[in-house]
Amino acid sequence: MTTTLTTSPLAPLLDRLFAQADAATSPALAGISREERARLMHSRTEYLDFYGRLKDLWLPVSRQTGALLYLLARSTGARNVVEFGTSFGISTLHLAAALRDNGGGRLIGSEFEPSKVARAREHLAEGGFADLVEIREGDALQTLASDLPDTIDLLLLDGAKALYGDILALLEPRLRPGALIVADNADDSPDYLAHMRSPASGYLSVPFAQDVELSMRLG
Repeated sequence: MTTTLTTSPLAPLLDRLFAQADAATSPALAGISREERARLMHSRTEYLDFYGRLKDLWLPVSRQTGALLYLLARSTGARNVVEFGTSFGISTLHLAAALRDNGGGRLIGSEFEPSKVARAREHLAEGGFADLVEIREGDALQTLASDLPDTIDLLLLDGAKALYGDILALLEPRLRPGALIVADNADDSPDYLAHMRSPASGYLSVPFAQDVELSMRLG
């Protein structure tokens, strides 16, 4: 049994993109001290400036997290997926492959850096997923505020860490009972983790692997 994820054209495309991501450098990041980097990462007002400086950095999910995204979307029969933080589209390709193997659906991505949006769209077209994916350019607090499916089956949080809670609150009314929320690098968003792990939050949430928080909407 083969899958879209493990066959051509997607499998060799992902191999190439992961190799490019591993080799990528960011001169702007090298010029920021560790302390300043931590401050900007957790800022709720300077995130656009910070991530704008990182426009050459890929910031992809790991291979393991990509496979996890495919597995979760595929096994739950997801049809409507929203992604906060598209970057160059590696995570998007994994999710789109699951939608294709589920028989179709809609993936709405968000990315404020225009050059990354352009590259991600190229990668999606090369993989054969342009018909399944819409990438919205701009601040996700605005681009994901309207024109969404009535119900969302899976949400990926992989953008500015300081906004994880805000994006969740924005989309929460559309999360169906049983919807999955995957937060990458969740340790960098302690307020989000505290909320999701609270018994009163309405979620069941557990850490997964080294850098992922996996949550399910209870109702």
